[in-house]
Amino acid sequence: MPELPEVEVVRRGLERHLTGGVVTAVELLHPRAVRGQEGGGAALVDALEGARIASVSRRGKFLWLTLADGSRPVTAPVTGDDAALAPAVDAAPGPSDATRHLVVHLGMSGQMLVGPPGRVRSPHARIRTRLVVPAPAPAPGPDAAPGLNAPVVPAPGPAAPVVPGPGPDATAGHETELTFVDQRTFGRWEVVTGDPVPHIARDPLDPELDVAALARRIRTRRSEIKRVLLDQTVVSGIGNIYADEALWAARVMPFRRASSMRQRDVVTLLGEAKAVMERALAAGGTSFDALYVDVEGASGYFARSLAVYGREGLPCPRCGTPVTRIPWAGRSTHLCRTCQVL
Repeated sequence: MPELPEVEVVRRGLERHLTGGVVTAVELLHPRAVRGQEGGGAALVDALEGARIASVSRRGKFLWLTLADGSRPVTAPVTGDDAALAPAVDAAPGPSDATRHLVVHLGMSGQMLVGPPGRVRSPHARIRTRLVVPAPAPAPGPDAAPGLNAPVVPAPGPAAPVVPGPGPDATAGHETELTFVDQRTFGRWEVVTGDPVPHIARDPLDPELDVAALARRIRTRRSEIKRVLLDQTVVSGIGNIYADEALWAARVMPFRRASSMRQRDVVTLLGEAKAVMERALAAGGTSFDALYVDVEGASGYFARSLAVYGREGLPCPRCGTPVTRIPWAGRSTHLCRTCQVL
């Protein structure tokens, strides 16, 4: 399942390609993709067609595209090096906010692929959305500050399942297509009003996260620390991969009760979770197969930097002890029995 870094990579791609675009047509190709939508697929189509994409936000593993009146312009997205200065997570609106949002969860294998109309061809396409997006901003002049608005270089990896198509019109608004591809059909789209994800806690990359308060809350739990890290109502965005990596980096045994840990050790663990996710984000995320790609079809390459996850029998990068894999709660837990002693 895509975890926080992978979803943030997708968010940034959608923001770069779709902000300001007006939805002109929506084609539903599989009913499961809108199974949670109140009013069914027709309600989702009605809400999207004619709407403008005002912004693209994320909390944990959830994305949402904020919808505005398609007849009114919005501010162009911040891109390039400027984007690094902006917060990665936008604050969710309050419960009294009547703004509508397209909430997206990628499930186990969801992909949000952007390209010229007809370019993305997949037997697993579930929703196809056509938009008219504004022309890109002009390139900065020679007096612009170095690095600002630099082009985004896609992560290396296998190409998306696409065929050649015409490029966008650089001088005027142009048509583009957003295709939701989901081989395993666990992902979903839903248009909601108000707070898009009220049940999801803040995540390690959220600038508003109170780490000390979160550590205190974690220490009230009697469950195993890994189970607590995976609870999206406690802290969001951490899945099996980054839980194992953070626990290894902090030298914490995954099966230790959270309530038995010291405050400073939990704070350290949360810091390691943030650090490993930042490194993964810089590498375009983790791809073990073709199921996770960015909006342009490129795979992430953080898998080559993992310390323990997926490395059963290989030497621990810190001490050389063979990495152990233990079946746990329907998943696999990877750890070093020598290093992880806390």
